[in-house]
Amino acid sequence: MGMIMVKCPQTGRAIPTGIKSDRETFLRSIVFFGNTRCPICRADHSWFAREAWVEEPIVRTVEILRAAPSC
Repeated sequence: MGMIMVKCPQTGRAIPTGIKSDRETFLRSIVFFGNTRCPICRADHSWFAREAWVEEPIVRTVEILRAAPSC
């Protein structure tokens, strides 16, 4: 599961929309319009789904190995 992100038109930086999804579900979703309050420039930004992407957390191999039960 990741966060749907959009680009702040004022700063060009990625901002979270507050909506969680996985990539496959998001890509299959209907075209929609959203509105997000930007934590960087403190303005409301309107956006279309085609302008957004899902940023999923990075899973590190070392963390997976540490969590695996030892045999």
